[in-house]
Amino acid sequence: MRRSLRDACVGFSLIGGIVVFSGAMLWLRGVRFSSNSWSITATFKDASGLSEMSPVSYRGILVGSVKKIEFTPKSVEAKIEINNKNLILTKPVYAKVITNSVLGGDAQVSLISLGLPLAENKLPISKECNNNKIVCNGDKIEGRKLKSISALTEELQKIVLRAEEEDVLGDMLESMEQFDKTQENLDDLILLSKKELIRAKPIITELIEAASHLNNILATIDNPKTLNDLINTAGSARSLTNKIDKLSTNIEQITSDKELIAALRDVTIGLSKFFNDVYK
Repeated sequence: MRRSLRDACVGFSLIGGIVVFSGAMLWLRGVRFSSNSWSITATFKDASGLSEMSPVSYRGILVGSVKKIEFTPKSVEAKIEINNKNLILTKPVYAKVITNSVLGGDAQVSLISLGLPLAENKLPISKECNNNKIVCNGDKIEGRKLKSISALTEELQKIVLRAEEEDVLGDMLESMEQFDKTQENLDDLILLSKKELIRAKPIITELIEAASHLNNILATIDNPKTLNDLINTAGSARSLTNKIDKLSTNIEQITSDKELIAALRDVTIGLSKFFNDVYK
């Protein structure tokens, strides 16, 4: 009797340990048996390393797991179950496959929300959930490719192969040669420009001196005293011109009198004869 009771205790202990261990593993994997869970679908072009029961996190916190993975001709669709009914993911939202370390490890899904927090909104599992602003139950989101050392190596290999096919290295060498020639021509142009500047220096100096003289002349003209002298000179010139005009008029009147001209001629001839007689 005691032995049977002891065996039963041992058996129940083993069963209890197995249940606890299984429950702990399921909990670590993000499995929840409550009705608070809701699901979304992430579409990936490449989901290397992702599998069912892979953990799903948001800002480093475990919030669910991958329940199912389906393959299509163009993508991989992962159905994600989220255990927190109060989790609000403001759009735009995308899912990214990450690993535990840079060198690799178990793949998991990280949910990333780029939208601003909302003051008030309905829960994702609510019928009034606005899927224009937040991710709601049953929505689809974009999945992005895993970034790891192996993925980067593969991309580098593709780039190298493409470079070899298109002879990128040869084009680069030719471009470098053209650049060297252009640099030499540029150096010659700079040297020629320096020579022209040296030749133009005297002309520039003369222009500077002429500008200085012009500034002095303008400064002198701008002097009120000088302006007054110029005004007086202009007035005197105007008065002299008027007098010359009047004198010209008088001379024309005198020359138009024929008797006066004849008398002046006779006087001139008479004086000429008089002086000739005196000097004889």
